[in-house]
Amino acid sequence: MSEPAQEAADVSQPPMQVEAIRSALAQVAPDLLPRFDEARAAATAKARLNVSATPLRNFVQGWAVEVAIARRPETSARLRDLEARAARAVGLDEARAIAAEISSIRRSAAAEVGLHQAGAR
Repeated sequence: MSEPAQEAADVSQPPMQVEAIRSALAQVAPDLLPRFDEARAAATAKARLNVSATPLRNFVQGWAVEVAIARRPETSARLRDLEARAARAVGLDEARAIAAEISSIRRSAAAEVGLHQAGAR
């Protein structure tokens, strides 16, 4: 995750299109662009190899979720904190609690972009 480059209120959630997602990402989390471009190249190569649109669809959906999170600075900061805590977690209960909160953040972002209902499993 990254520090927001622009206020979230200024950037709306983009449509599920590669260039629209990249443009929004450039505004809210420009330091993620190299990862975006690498993931895009990998998804394109996999799609060609498998003669399937699924890798590209998964790529677009995944990065739409990343933009939804990055558009909310408090949520983005909380997710970064949780990810750092997860790397240091020593107990199973602590790890489970952290994983549950990370999952909740990601499910909410996925629901925001229309992938599935918040709270659905």
